[in-house]
Amino acid sequence: MIFTKLANELKSNIDKFSQDVLVSQIELLLNYSNRFYNRQFITRKTVNHDIITSLDKLLNNYFDEENSLKDGLPSVKYISTQLKLSQRYLSDMLRSLTGMNTQQYIQHAIIEKAKEKLSTTDLSVSEIAYELGFEHSQSFNKLFKTKTKLSPLAFRQSFN
Repeated sequence: MIFTKLANELKSNIDKFSQDVLVSQIELLLNYSNRFYNRQFITRKTVNHDIITSLDKLLNNYFDEENSLKDGLPSVKYISTQLKLSQRYLSDMLRSLTGMNTQQYIQHAIIEKAKEKLSTTDLSVSEIAYELGFEHSQSFNKLFKTKTKLSPLAFRQSFN
């Protein structure tokens, strides 16, 4: 219907308002597209929660199997490839369910794993940073402090 209106308006082009009408119809089409794109996140909640469960399992396995030692930090590309989803879809889906995009979700998982290691092991902060895939412990310290408002050492000391 919208395409028909667009075609008719293009053919007739009878006055100075034709361009405004065309722009309005295209805008309407884009609004419908956005509506249907975002609606899928509402109607697919169960499937999407299964994807989050798979994502959590993937991240846990990544760190538990020490892939981070050889591959570094998990990337958005790696995660989306493993889940067989596009990077954009995964980020949009996560944002609709958690308020975080994929990169933020990965960082959240890193911080949770770091908290676990800081509170249950005697590994140094540098060793933990290395185990999690950081090349430089300063990068780990900066991320940890940004996300928790505490340095890794201060976090560890809060358990003593």
